Order: sequence, then C-alpha cells, then structure tokens
Amino acid sequence: MPIPDSIAPPRSLLRERAFASLRGAIVDGTLEPGERLVDSELCTWLGVSRTPVREALARLEQIGLVQVRPGSSTIVSPLDVRAAVEAQAVAASLHELAAREAVPLLKEEHLTAMTTANAAFADALRRADVEDAIASDDAFHRVFVDLCANRTVTAVLDDVTPLLRRMERSRFATLGGRASVRQHRAIVNLARQGQVEATARETRANWLTLKPPLD
Repeated sequence: MPIPDSIAPPRSLLRERAFASLRGAIVDGTLEPGERLVDSELCTWLGVSRTPVREALARLEQIGLVQVRPGSSTIVSPLDVRAAVEAQAVAASLHELAAREAVPLLKEEHLTAMTTANAAFADALRRADVEDAIASDDAFHRVFVDLCANRTVTAVLDDVTPLLRRMERSRFATLGGRASVRQHRAIVNLARQGQVEATARETRANWLTLKPPLD
C-alpha cells in the first residue's frame, strides 16, 4: 500500500484546535468585545480551512462568546453581566458537587497540589499578573473537578467558565482577589479534615464571591 508523505489531521482535531485558540483569544482580551471576526483572516491566523473555523464559531456562539449575524457579520460578544451571573450560579453549583464527590477520594498529593496552586495564585496577585492568577486558580479548582471524574461536570464547566473569566480579569488585576487566597486555604483545611459538606459549601461560596464585581 502506498504510504502518503503526510497525513492531514482529522477535521475534528482542526475544529478543536480552532475552537480552543479562538476561545483563549476572546477570554484573554486579544479579541475584544464587539470586534468583527472575518473567516478569511481567522483561517490565515489559525492555519486551517474555513470549515473548522465556521464549526468553531458555531460552538462559540452556543456558549455565548460570539454573536453570528446571518448574512452580515460575526462579532465577539460584548461583555454581558447577566450571562456571567447566570454562568456563575452554574459554576458554583458544579464546583460544589465536584468537591462533595472528590473529598472522600483525596490523598495528600492532591492537597499538596492545591496548596501549591494557591501559593502560585497569591504570588500572581501580588505581581498583578492576571494570566498567572487565572491559571493558578484554575489549577486549584481542577483538583476537585478531575478527581470527581464526572464528565458532565467537566463538559459544562468548559462552557461556562470562559464567560466568568472574561468578567473577573479586572478583579484579579487588583487586591480584590486576595480574599480567594484565604478561602482556598480554608477549603484545603476542611478537605484535609474530611469535612465533605463544609468543603463543598466553602467551595461554592468561593465561586459566589465573584458576584460583587459583576454588579
């Protein structure tokens, strides 16, 4: 059988790559609210054909990060406080569920990972490094999410979390995010003691602290 010189990546992989790149650019502000998205420019930037780009944009529209106007244009969705508050309620409930399922499975290595992530989070806040702060906060909460191994929780959080991250960037650029450092420590202490419900409640409360900056 003749062997081709190269094998093109499957379309699903190209679509996921385009989706991840566009989502990241919207969340970090590279693509600003209201900015027009042109298929041909995106194809050139991402190095993929129009089909994966359009499929990625359709998915981004579903989760509220872009607005597609048939026959007109596609733009990055403006910041929507109501959508973020709604996403926050979902995220808080799912992280509460993840904590409840994860605490009985925790080992010292998981607690160490959370403590390390929180230390990195605190350091990023001191340096006003928003990207590092968000990455460290994600790493902290991902311990419970990964350990609970609930695929539905993971899938829904993948959709709603970007809406929150867009809105909280200003919070992590100021001292306002430092309350989360203390809450993270409380979560770790409660989890270490095996207090399932208390850990779940504190985890939910931590996500709900994002609400004041959104009002």
